Amino acid sequence: MANSPPLWKAEVALAKRETADVAAAFELTGPQVVLIAEEPFADSAMVEALYCEMPDGDLLTRLAGRPVHVALLPDIDWIKLSQQGLPPVRAGRFFVYGAHDQGEVPLGVIPIRIEAGLAFGTGHHETTALCLAMLSDLAKRRRYTNVLDLGCGTGVLAIGAAKRWRCYVVASDIDPVAVEVTRANARANGTGPLVSAVGADGLANPFVAGRAPYELILANILAEPLTRLAPSIARSLAPGGSLMLSGLLHWQENLVLSFYRPHALVLRHIRRDGPWSGLLLERPKATG
Repeated sequence: MANSPPLWKAEVALAKRETADVAAAFELTGPQVVLIAEEPFADSAMVEALYCEMPDGDLLTRLAGRPVHVALLPDIDWIKLSQQGLPPVRAGRFFVYGAHDQGEVPLGVIPIRIEAGLAFGTGHHETTALCLAMLSDLAKRRRYTNVLDLGCGTGVLAIGAAKRWRCYVVASDIDPVAVEVTRANARANGTGPLVSAVGADGLANPFVAGRAPYELILANILAEPLTRLAPSIARSLAPGGSLMLSGLLHWQENLVLSFYRPHALVLRHIRRDGPWSGLLLERPKATG
């Protein structure tokens, strides 16, 4: 990507058994991507995180429990480079793939083509695959016509919803790069007319607010913004609507839920993958 900002890399060497916990901790510090490289014939590995701004090395060191090296990288699209050649992902009925996998798309799936780029969400991270699997399960029980993907990244969840229900989806992200990537991916997947990608910080954007209330809200972000945005997310959910929250760790489930239960939202399901969790909540329909 031309004129892309420089990236910073934080890396730490550790034993293989420690990689999942350290990578999950690094995910909470706002990286563009977290990578794990393991030695095939030794009990050693490297966890690397890429950032658009210089990260707090002291904080990362405390999280890892050992020194973390931070350095500025040359002007190369490292995120795209790191994601090229990744294998396809099957999550429920969804099949997420890149151009190099096009001849390998199996029959009977809902294909989503996502190219590597400077935005989060190729389907390979546990939270993205987890959310796609939850979407697939939701589709067995009901359909939606008005959906919000909050913090859309590459737009993979928005595209998945648009393909599954042929419904209109608002895809919002605070990152302008993610907005452009989502638009491009929606066009590539034949869902351009169904997916409207907009730049927004939360739900205050007039376009995002104007489409509310939503029958389904997808928010695969992190625990801190999930708690901070709880009142506005709850206000934007229609009676009988569903809310999918992810980007949180197991130990953060009760914390996040404590911010949504006061808004009359009911927990319907928890799904876990590795250290990550996805919560499905619902606003009961009004009675009487």
